Amino acid sequence: MYLEHLSLTDFRSYAQVDLKLGPGVTVLVGSNGIGKTNLMEAIGYLATLSSHRVSTDAPLLRFGTERAMIRARLVRGEQATVIELEINSGRANRGRINRSNPVRARDILGICQTVLFAPEDLALVKGDPSNRRRFLDELLVSLVPRHAATRSDYDRVLKQRNALLKSARTGKFTAGHEATLDVWDQHMARAGADLLHARLELVERLRPHLNSAYAQLTDGSKDAGAVYRSTIQGVLDDDGGPADQATEPSASVDDLRLLSVDELTERYIQAFAASRKKELERGISLVGPHRDELELVLGQAPAKGYASHGETWSMCLSLRLASYYVMLDDARTGGTAPILILDDVFAELDVQRRRKLAAIVAGAEQVLVTAAVDADIPEELAGRRVTVVPGGIDGEG
Repeated sequence: MYLEHLSLTDFRSYAQVDLKLGPGVTVLVGSNGIGKTNLMEAIGYLATLSSHRVSTDAPLLRFGTERAMIRARLVRGEQATVIELEINSGRANRGRINRSNPVRARDILGICQTVLFAPEDLALVKGDPSNRRRFLDELLVSLVPRHAATRSDYDRVLKQRNALLKSARTGKFTAGHEATLDVWDQHMARAGADLLHARLELVERLRPHLNSAYAQLTDGSKDAGAVYRSTIQGVLDDDGGPADQATEPSASVDDLRLLSVDELTERYIQAFAASRKKELERGISLVGPHRDELELVLGQAPAKGYASHGETWSMCLSLRLASYYVMLDDARTGGTAPILILDDVFAELDVQRRRKLAAIVAGAEQVLVTAAVDADIPEELAGRRVTVVPGGIDGEG
């Protein structure tokens, strides 16, 4: 799959811009702050309905406007699909496929698939666990769009349950509230089990690709791995009963991976019961996928806090490459090969890592690269050049 045409209206710095693209490598060159990343951000937003730079939609709208539009024409084989996304201030975003009637924004998920590399990726290793959870969930939704509803359902139930727990801290919690909490426990256990089951399967698919990608980018002297840490394991023992004391989640993830969604649901119900007293005292849900961790391991040590700067970059790039390889696995069985986006990444890398990364991605169906100067681009990514200027596109070669 490749992106043939991108049009933005009132998105970020652009009142209006149109960009023609094609398969192979395209490099967008322009000074820092000129708007290259805005173009890549818009493509990534079509794929995930989220930005890699900000957590809310408000900054995506050009200052003083009420809505932004992203339009894209995507080509897969002989078939072309036009998708439009309207990002609104104060109301729900809307999508449109092939100029049909408007649909929910999440109904366009899965049509445009991307893997986006950016300097912000350092947070995947150095940042808090929410960055790694988000990485997993965005990839999960890209692979199986229905999991957008899984995430949404869980977030909705979590919000309701937290509101109920918070009322306990303000002295407004009654016996009636306790019964209501039991009901929300059931809802959250099911929604959490769905999400946990999907994440565990995804991590299992990522692991071999992560190690392979890290070996490709480095001298191969260290193995790269990932271990999913579930909060269930912090409050239950190996048999599913209450733990004797609060512990860090154990490493026995394999046990959880063997459980069905129904069995995981029951584990969550047990975990909620075991942690009920603490949750009422603190007024917040302490168990669930929203507090889980994806621990990245390099050699025998956690990557966070132990990896050098170069190793950290290699681990970040390897995570993105592992995502790409998982998507390629799906493409071989009817899925779609993703668009690779490298947003101002090469300026952050040493020459050796630049060349290795370029050699790995050069054969993708479509690679979009941004750079401040041509000198940042390795020879392996020789391709079409586009010059980005304030407010638009100056030249295409």
